[in-house]
Amino acid sequence: MTLDPFILARIQFAANISFHILFPAITMGLAWLLMYFRIRYTLSRNQVWEQAYYFWVKIFALSFAMGIVSGVTMSFQFGTNWPGFMERAGNIAGPLLGYEVLTAFFLEASFLGIMLFGKNRVSNRLHLVSTFLVAFGTTLSAFWILSLNSWMQTPTGYTIEEGEFMVKSWWEIIFNPSFPYRFTHMMIASLLTSAFLVAGISAWRILKGAAGPDTWRAMKTGIAMAALLAPIQILVGDLHGLNTLQHQPAKIAAMEAVWGTERGAPLVLFGWPDEERRETRWAVQIPKGASLILTHELDGEILGLNEFEGAHPPVAIVFWAFRVMVIIGILMLIIAWWSVWALRGGRRPSQLLLRSLSWMTFSGWIGVLAGWYVTEIGRQPWIVQDLMTTAEVVADHSAATLTGTLFGYLLLYLFLLISYIGALRYLSAKPAPAAIPRHAPPAIQTDLRGG
Repeated sequence: MTLDPFILARIQFAANISFHILFPAITMGLAWLLMYFRIRYTLSRNQVWEQAYYFWVKIFALSFAMGIVSGVTMSFQFGTNWPGFMERAGNIAGPLLGYEVLTAFFLEASFLGIMLFGKNRVSNRLHLVSTFLVAFGTTLSAFWILSLNSWMQTPTGYTIEEGEFMVKSWWEIIFNPSFPYRFTHMMIASLLTSAFLVAGISAWRILKGAAGPDTWRAMKTGIAMAALLAPIQILVGDLHGLNTLQHQPAKIAAMEAVWGTERGAPLVLFGWPDEERRETRWAVQIPKGASLILTHELDGEILGLNEFEGAHPPVAIVFWAFRVMVIIGILMLIIAWWSVWALRGGRRPSQLLLRSLSWMTFSGWIGVLAGWYVTEIGRQPWIVQDLMTTAEVVADHSAATLTGTLFGYLLLYLFLLISYIGALRYLSAKPAPAAIPRHAPPAIQTDLRGG
């Protein structure tokens, strides 16, 4: 049996965007961490901060390159797999994507070379400015991409003429109702992803005896940033949920597995959504919890999936992806605050803490992917909410063609992902300057941490 070409096209695009988003999730946050390292070096002239900068700028460059390669492939798929989207919404999507290239990508690419190779060729001031421009460029890139994606979720500022979307107000298109929440949520997610990547790899280097004073500084910086941002992300996520309830109630109903419209809806912690029976089996619930969280009222009304029969997303995957995202967020908060407490006053971290941090190295990836699946799959069957379905814009390719290219993409991405993680492991295993011996006395380690 062969899958429907429409389903294959969706799976192929999902594979491409899942691979691509891993790397901007790192570079958007890591660029600002590098900016912080550079500022600390500029103010103190402490070589430890410069060593931290030049270790992590290598990982930034590698991640940046992977993001470019996968991003180009993803962009091509708008034309190869979804030509109807650009035919009908190209007047809006085209300029926004063009702005991203002209104002962000060129900015990043132009100054990345100075970041990597300008240490002994330009002044420290120019090097600092270049780092800032690259960090600003990554954020600007996210601005334009998320503006377009948010417009697809909550479209405003348009008119439709002969089936094509025309611009009525660029301000309303760019700053559509969900954009502020989505942009803030994604930027904090990227900063958290980078914070745990830095803290996790640093902890792994300490465990392997490949750490230097810069490793301790980087780990503490990652921990502090995660401890600060994790609770803020929970607050932003709550505000984002309220916005989604207003503009995309079917997505919220799928996230919470609410089948019938009700007041005082319970919060389903775990269960198995059964679309055929229109119920959640083996549900573990908190009475009135969903209404309290989503409407901030115990008897608040939540529209059920039955109100959107034939026009709501697949429930199980949205339901579980949302819970994975929430669990990762809670774990981040616990590990970050535990780390801050355990390291207070220059205390030596335990083996358990270091291993826990190393296990959380790629936790941000899991959280970002889960959140992205909630966002994108939760919008189905619409590609532009309530205005254009995904099925309307798919290309007329055969199942055999899509199956072949899908397997090609999957094999290539698996190879690239293994190679990327292998490169990180290779860079991390190299002894740092003034590395701490594996069995160094506690007094030496304390001195290096506080140096």
